Amino acid sequence: MSEQDAGAGAGEARVSVMVVDDHPMWRDAVARDLEEAGFDVVATAGDGEQAVRRARATSPDVLVLDLNLPGKPGVQVCRELVGHGAAPRVLVLSASGEHADVLEAVKSGATGYLVKSASTEELLDAVRRTALGDPVFTPGLAGLVLGEYRRLAADPAPLAERDAPDVPKLTERETEVLRLVAKGLSYKQIAERLVISHRTVQNHVQNTLGKLQLHNRVELVRYAIERGLDEE
Repeated sequence: MSEQDAGAGAGEARVSVMVVDDHPMWRDAVARDLEEAGFDVVATAGDGEQAVRRARATSPDVLVLDLNLPGKPGVQVCRELVGHGAAPRVLVLSASGEHADVLEAVKSGATGYLVKSASTEELLDAVRRTALGDPVFTPGLAGLVLGEYRRLAADPAPLAERDAPDVPKLTERETEVLRLVAKGLSYKQIAERLVISHRTVQNHVQNTLGKLQLHNRVELVRYAIERGLDEE
């Protein structure tokens, strides 16, 4: 796929993106690269309060978000936006590769995490994949995040969760997809493994999230690992 095709496939609407960073030159450069690659940059913001306000006004598909923001940190922006209505998927683009920052971002609802040393091509690919709901991490960080999923799953569930009477029944294929998600496979890898389309994987994941009343991949993986699906 060429960069010009990155923003949308043939006959599909362009992916809308909002860029949040407190450095104007960096923010403008990222927005320009995205526009040139075929994405629709619907807004930019330079601080946390502005980011929340403009994201709610423009409803972008993807929020490219820096963590270090004046007024309100990026993780708080993420918490306020993700899981509420037509929430964007969040791709953190940060100068920090510190494990604590990565884990906090993921717990706050970020779909992916890229460090600013990434190339333009890596950023474009990450935004495209984030729009599809595929988790994207700078190499070396994916294993860290999966390890945290496992740690969270090992924690005792709240009493209300343990006593939940009726667990919605998943189809055989939904369970199969969920098992592979829990093993840390990307949507693309799952599609190849099951010989189905990427969009079909997306649909199964969204259906599963709806049935289980979960909000994001973090909660979904925790649910699967708690039930041992990653070990079968």
